[in-house]
Amino acid sequence: MQTKRVYIDGVSPEPELISEGANWLRAGELVAFPTETVYGLGANALSASACAKIFAAKGRPQDNPLIVHVCNRAMADRYVDGWTAEAELCAHHFWPGPLTLVLKKRPLIPDNVTAGLPNIALRMPSHPVALRLIEETGLPIAAPSANQSGKPSPTNGSHVWRDMKGKIPLILDAGACPVGLESTVLDLSGNVPTILRPGGITKEKLEEVLGEVQVDVPQENQAPKAPGMKYRHYAPQGEMILLVGSSQRVVQRMGMEIQRGHARLKKVGILCTLESAPLLHHLLPDLLFVLGSQNRPEEIAASLFEGLRVCDERGMDLILAEGIEETGLGSAIMNRLQKAAGQRVEFI
Repeated sequence: MQTKRVYIDGVSPEPELISEGANWLRAGELVAFPTETVYGLGANALSASACAKIFAAKGRPQDNPLIVHVCNRAMADRYVDGWTAEAELCAHHFWPGPLTLVLKKRPLIPDNVTAGLPNIALRMPSHPVALRLIEETGLPIAAPSANQSGKPSPTNGSHVWRDMKGKIPLILDAGACPVGLESTVLDLSGNVPTILRPGGITKEKLEEVLGEVQVDVPQENQAPKAPGMKYRHYAPQGEMILLVGSSQRVVQRMGMEIQRGHARLKKVGILCTLESAPLLHHLLPDLLFVLGSQNRPEEIAASLFEGLRVCDERGMDLILAEGIEETGLGSAIMNRLQKAAGQRVEFI
């Protein structure tokens, strides 16, 4: 398949390009498009055959549910069986934005979208291109991240091009995604609101609106309740170790690992914070990628997946990542780092 990549204005999207994307979606094809979190791989959420193409293009397991994107509350109401008071509060405070709500679904949504579960994962993105595309299409759009399953999520059009070229007809490229991490997934189908996946809306922000909010701890061999829960995600090609501790101890340990790696003729890359970077240059890693400041976790979130992909592009055999404090947005960042490292986390 020939893939067309077009550059679209991320603030005032060109109507003719939006129409081109909408035409492909209405025809049952896939379109990659930007959201504020990461790029999505979209299909008509009401068509089981269209959504089946998502799983094929990504190599995505069939038991991994998809998030359905809508452009307004009226559209959301059509696919939810009972809009709860908590959902109303969340939509009022956080939509459009990086929050996905899990609610009871109506039968209109095909089973392959929800992996056979009785609930639907629903969100309203804030990116102008995503909103205009959904509006123009007139349909809910099922869209996981537009990457090969298991790889770091795509936060710019070049990432999508590398993973999806030849597999989909159209990529709408609006440059970098401002948030850079996937949405928070909040389950509102039970008695207590429960975070299934941390993301752009923090637990602290949710608790300001809802009161008590729990965090789900997935059980081994449990069917995933939401995207990103069961399978290894965000994984670079090289071995990765996440190091958690004081900056001094992390830097010392990184120095030891760099020496060991070079002794075995391995290329060693480092993902670190701005504060630790000056202490690491003299260790001569093959790659030093500064994610951002510990005091500005939004910088780290926005650059994390880019850093993982750069490690792959530069052929790093071993990647050493510096952990950060798990508060606020740091919880979502550490969740992605732990998954990227295959849960190889060392506290020092």
